[in-house]
Amino acid sequence: MIDPISLEVFRNLFASAAEDMGITLQRAAFSPNIRERLDFSCALFDAAGRLVAQAAHIPVHLGSMPAAVQHALKVFGELNEGDVVLLNDPYRGGTHLPDITAISGVYLDGAAQFYLASRAHHADVGGMSPGSLPLSTELYQEGLIIPPVKLIAGGIRNNDLFSLILANSRAPEERRGDLEAQFAAHRVGEQRLRSLLETHGSDHVQAHAAALIDYSRRLTEAVIVTIPDGTYTFEDALESDGQSETPLPIRVAITISGSRMTVDFAGTAPQTAGNLNAVEAIVRSATGYCVRLLATEDIPVNHGCFEPITILTPVGSLLNPQFPAAVVIGNTETGQRVTDVVLGALSKALPDKIPAASQGTMNNITFGGIVDGTAFVYYETIGGGHGASPQGDGLSGRHTHMTNTRNGPVEALEYALPIRVREYQLRSNSGGSGLHHGGEGVRRIYEFLAPAQVTLNTERRIRQPYGLQGGDSGQCGVNKLIRDGVETILGGKSTLRVQSGDQIVIETPGGGGWGH
Repeated sequence: MIDPISLEVFRNLFASAAEDMGITLQRAAFSPNIRERLDFSCALFDAAGRLVAQAAHIPVHLGSMPAAVQHALKVFGELNEGDVVLLNDPYRGGTHLPDITAISGVYLDGAAQFYLASRAHHADVGGMSPGSLPLSTELYQEGLIIPPVKLIAGGIRNNDLFSLILANSRAPEERRGDLEAQFAAHRVGEQRLRSLLETHGSDHVQAHAAALIDYSRRLTEAVIVTIPDGTYTFEDALESDGQSETPLPIRVAITISGSRMTVDFAGTAPQTAGNLNAVEAIVRSATGYCVRLLATEDIPVNHGCFEPITILTPVGSLLNPQFPAAVVIGNTETGQRVTDVVLGALSKALPDKIPAASQGTMNNITFGGIVDGTAFVYYETIGGGHGASPQGDGLSGRHTHMTNTRNGPVEALEYALPIRVREYQLRSNSGGSGLHHGGEGVRRIYEFLAPAQVTLNTERRIRQPYGLQGGDSGQCGVNKLIRDGVETILGGKSTLRVQSGDQIVIETPGGGGWGH
């Protein structure tokens, strides 16, 4: 038996180790995307590769990182002291290629006690367009594919392999700095966990890790029990895969039976030619996140949260594609739509608890070019409106659901890049009306001070974020190019060359309204 007070103490000790890793990574990172926008996540796993604790970072990273750790252990077995494994392959534990995951162990008396993982979105890992979020048709076009590899073995770095990774980025020194920041984060995490093990003993610490996983399982089962037994269905669609304008439906049937939940995505569109395919780990992340939203108390996010949930994705579908299908924005856009359909289905079971749809996109913009012989590259996502809920209006201008990053600060962008942000404001009247009003989207205008290639990967430009219980839908987003004073509407998925003085306008969707 584990004392409840002791369990709460260890819960916070585990989480604080991951938080300290995140603070180190943020402070040491070179790129604005990691340093300013906080596009990274850190987590702690037990010796079997089960998630024990996470920092309060990005849901789509943290729910999928267990797959990365498990793939690394499958390839190498138990890691040795001083080893650091890197990977980004979506078909072997990654999400999309810009997200590079580092994995290392924490050892006592020569045996692995825990594993640490960090995942950071690197602004460029090669591929067919700057920022590595191209309008791709296969994984090979999206950047350098890194299967699980030991970049550091026994404390000795493979400098040839490191050079190969850097050589495939348009900004190699920025990649070097961001990877070094991940390694520094792991050293801090190792120090925290080793101190915990030396102070309390391995058996005591491991027992608390196992008890914490069991605690989260029981809390999740208690949440599922509150949902009436039955089967609940919902359907929404993605608008375009960058290759055609054909809608891609995502269908779900959620079956509740006591403390168990089965989430079946049968009927979802087949895998598509473009870049919207999402690997199973992303679906798992989004579904688990939705269930956790129903809790009235804070459930520690770990392996136990996922045990009562069975997720079924048809092989060869949009949500379980076959290699080498393109996947680069399945992480960002398809993950958001999975959230929309799971919450939509749950709204039929719990009409007085579920919010209307939030903006349903991450509004991805990447751009890059060369100034005075030096390459620049940048990636960011932009917030929008939260869906209104039975409790009140939706928040405005914030990131929603599967992303937990910040909007990029104007000063940081203008300092680091040849751009000027001409406007940055809330988008009035973009949220859906209702008893409670959906949150407002954002209007952001980038003026380019040097030629660049820009790629936009956005959704909810045609299909509005839905309202619930009589609330109106939120407004769609809009992308525009302003050149010589002339406005041109751009599609949700666009890639184009811009010149000095050109402006890109991004207006993000508002959230749906709730109630008549």
